[in-house]
Amino acid sequence: MNLQIIEAVKTIAKEELSFRFANVTRTHKQDGSFLTEADLAVQTRVQILLQEKYPEITFLGEEMSIEQQQVALENSQGVWILDPLDGTSNFSAGIPYYAVSLAYIKQGTIEWGMVYDPERDECFSATHGAGAQLNGLPLLKQDAGVSISNSTAVIDFKRLDSELAAHIASQPPYSSQRSFGGVALDWCWLAAGRFHLYLHGKQNIWDYAAGHLVFNEVGGNACTLQGDPVFDFSLKARSAVAALDNQLFTEWCDYLNVVKEPG
Repeated sequence: MNLQIIEAVKTIAKEELSFRFANVTRTHKQDGSFLTEADLAVQTRVQILLQEKYPEITFLGEEMSIEQQQVALENSQGVWILDPLDGTSNFSAGIPYYAVSLAYIKQGTIEWGMVYDPERDECFSATHGAGAQLNGLPLLKQDAGVSISNSTAVIDFKRLDSELAAHIASQPPYSSQRSFGGVALDWCWLAAGRFHLYLHGKQNIWDYAAGHLVFNEVGGNACTLQGDPVFDFSLKARSAVAALDNQLFTEWCDYLNVVKEPG
């Protein structure tokens, strides 16, 4: 996908999100998550943009109905997957950790993706088999150079099994832990080496598709808590165990008792 799409999505994000940041009315969706006018504004504009340029490709946005999303996945020409505002809770509370995430998937493969962070003006992007970039410059793998006992982990405890969460909280193998509240940026920040370990219990395809591609193209290691590849071309939510560093990934999986099949 060309730079025109990246620049257009960045412009939409700046125009629709900046003036609404920390100053929006939010409502609850059926699953308990937040929805704001910013989510809908970005989704509407990006959908119009993509359908004008690529009418043969269907569109799946987070704020569509499940029935509409399922139909979109069935198009043989491919599908755009958009999270118009990943980190809505942060956005509406004035916490500057949120992003717009867009991926293109064809025949069950994530071919292209971008994650744009308006607060830091950082755009992560990747093309399948061609590497990842940050603001147009190559994003290269950097081994952590630390042991697991000295590492920093980002963990979403809320969506983990209570027994596993209690075990990690009481006997952590790492030195420090965070939870930022935005899946798309989590994958990209891990790809950039800004923390070392990752664990999340339930991610939807629009949350992780673009960021996971960025992470994969940097050479990261990931699987589900069941040891399966993270990406699944369906609406089924997926868990994620990940580390950029090969050795840390092995130690992390061993701690979690995951028999891994990276992907």
